Amino acid sequence: MHSFTALVSQFEDRFTTSLPFPASPATIYDPCRYLLGIGGKRVRPVVCLMANELFTDISEDAWHAAMGVELFHNFTLIHDDIMDKAPLRRGQATVHAKYGLTTGILSGDIMCIYAYDAIGKIHTALPQVLQLFNKTAIEVCEGQQLDMDFEQRNDVTLEEYIHMITLKTSVLLACSLKMGALVAGALGDSANKLYEFGKNMGIAFQLQDDYLDAFGAPEKVGKQPGGDILANKKTFLLVKALQNADAAQQKQLNDLLAGNDDNKVAAMLALFTATNAEKECRDAVAHYSDLAFQCLEEVAIPSKRKEPLRELAGYLLQRDR
Repeated sequence: MHSFTALVSQFEDRFTTSLPFPASPATIYDPCRYLLGIGGKRVRPVVCLMANELFTDISEDAWHAAMGVELFHNFTLIHDDIMDKAPLRRGQATVHAKYGLTTGILSGDIMCIYAYDAIGKIHTALPQVLQLFNKTAIEVCEGQQLDMDFEQRNDVTLEEYIHMITLKTSVLLACSLKMGALVAGALGDSANKLYEFGKNMGIAFQLQDDYLDAFGAPEKVGKQPGGDILANKKTFLLVKALQNADAAQQKQLNDLLAGNDDNKVAAMLALFTATNAEKECRDAVAHYSDLAFQCLEEVAIPSKRKEPLRELAGYLLQRDR
């Protein structure tokens, strides 16, 4: 069994040397190469390989699935950055900022098509894999739309928020794991348990991101806290604070959302604590983490073979605060 780090290195080598893009027209393919060349954790493709290795030696089909997942993920990043009007991605200029809006749209489109081309090279369980991939692609788009819809609302419920982050963030991780199992021939309960493992891990990871953006130590999380607060992003903390607040606290929250004064972050953090949203966010991270690990334990594979996935999940879900 390979560690996550070892497989990241293998995937990076293979990915960068086998990108499917032709030389011409460079105006559409150079932006694709640019984005893929500025890094990324490669978590989604590598967990696909790790899931495959639970059942067999890593197969060529698993490499095709991993390639497809990573191309699709980066397609979504290009288009998300356009919708968010984001100038930076991984510390570098976003594709649309560097190459222009039209090129950004077309480069994202063509990367999505190449993702499907990679998936189409799979031989084992292709109908099941393609059905899962299509379903996931639809859900990711729905999740992005819900996220944008929520920007205009202050009445988002906790159930709506969890549903949105499940679609936008978690299902692609879950899909990656299940595809790795499917191309190993692991139909049925084991593949489904890996899907649930990935889904719950993704939810816990996003909720922890919410928490760290507000309460994380800058030197440990690599950014100043409060970015989501300044952007009025709907996070677990804000949704829960609005839900738990009394009348006076509701007014304070709404006044802060309507303005952007120098004290906004500190005042919002105080309200997150006063309304118990801060504690409930930490509790929710623990809840979905426990669900994830429980699902992994229920995969009918010897425990020792699951250790690399267990270690990865522990690393992702226990980042420094």
